[in-house]
Amino acid sequence: MPPKKSTAAVPVGPPVDVVPGPKPPTTTSTTTTSSTSSISSSSKNPKSVPEVLQHTILSVVDQYQKKTPQRTKLIDVFLAFLAVVGALQFVYCVLAGNYPFNAFLSGFSATVGQFVLTVSLRIQTNEANKSEFPSVSPERSFADYVVGSLLLHFFCINFIN
Repeated sequence: MPPKKSTAAVPVGPPVDVVPGPKPPTTTSTTTTSSTSSISSSSKNPKSVPEVLQHTILSVVDQYQKKTPQRTKLIDVFLAFLAVVGALQFVYCVLAGNYPFNAFLSGFSATVGQFVLTVSLRIQTNEANKSEFPSVSPERSFADYVVGSLLLHFFCINFIN
């Protein structure tokens, strides 16, 4: 007698080892080559953002040191000093309080006013701005600066009481 056939489940569909995969690309190899060459050309000279920023800052500082007159550099140092003093006054007011408010306001306004007057002096004495101020000599602009500073500090001292 012939052996009986089992009633086990017979797989329906493709065999197990044949799995459908992605279709091969239909584009030519030149497209792949051109995209690869553009990637490789951009990676020949990799520069990160900090490197570019550092290079930019160094070139600006180098040009500033070479082309800026000594008088303008002195004014810039004084402007930086005034900015630091104003920031320190503000931090002190926030941390320690502003009990004599008129004293804080007077000191802070003197610092800000002196900063504004000094920026005005820098603009008027800059060689690049000679065309905007043809009738103002550097000596005249410095005299205006001194008179403006005296008036500013007179009002600030009177505001303290």
